Amino acid sequence: MRISEKPSHDGRAPVGERPGLSGPASRKLPVPPRERKPALAALAVLLILGGSLAATLLVMRSGDRVSAVRIVEQVGAGQLIPASAIQEVQIADTGIDYVPWRFSDRVVKTYAAVTLLPGTLLTEQMVSADSDEVGPGKAIVGLALKAGQVPSGLIKGDMVQVIYVPSAGRGSSTAQQRVLASAARVESVGSAERSGSGLVSVVVDTSVAPTVALYASSGEIALIELPGAK
Repeated sequence: MRISEKPSHDGRAPVGERPGLSGPASRKLPVPPRERKPALAALAVLLILGGSLAATLLVMRSGDRVSAVRIVEQVGAGQLIPASAIQEVQIADTGIDYVPWRFSDRVVKTYAAVTLLPGTLLTEQMVSADSDEVGPGKAIVGLALKAGQVPSGLIKGDMVQVIYVPSAGRGSSTAQQRVLASAARVESVGSAERSGSGLVSVVVDTSVAPTVALYASSGEIALIELPGAK
């Protein structure tokens, strides 16, 4: 006699039977393949290479040294730049608008457009081919002054008043003290001589230059420093 089991009418598998691997519960959702973006990858590579190249060029360029002009002495605006006021210095070639040292012979023939301080790296904007201080309408007058007629510690670039001081031999009724130049710039200061006099050159208007020279020859000139006018 053959014994067989009929499938259940409710659709469930007979007892003892397990669902196969191909059943709905064992199936997985399909995973979409990763989308590759070659353009972004190429851009990233280019950025990395570009940054490395820029850093390399910066390091290589910073190692290049060039000779430039540096100011070592204060030079007042409008004054001729002396050779003693400049010095050769080595700097990195990073695009700074410097004056090359090979033009130092031209620098000493120019005038300071602004007050130049020691330690300043000279640029073309700081110099001028001419000067308002020593140009048309201006003159340099040399003075031989005695002690008491010139302030101590006077240096080139200082501003002074040029005063006419009549000697004791002149009558007070005919000669009075007066200001000949209200603001004159000191062009140079010489060393004191054995007689105690000091040589000072000042820049004044050409209209008063002969008078200043005349009174200076008779020892009737005195200078008053104007510290606030520097």
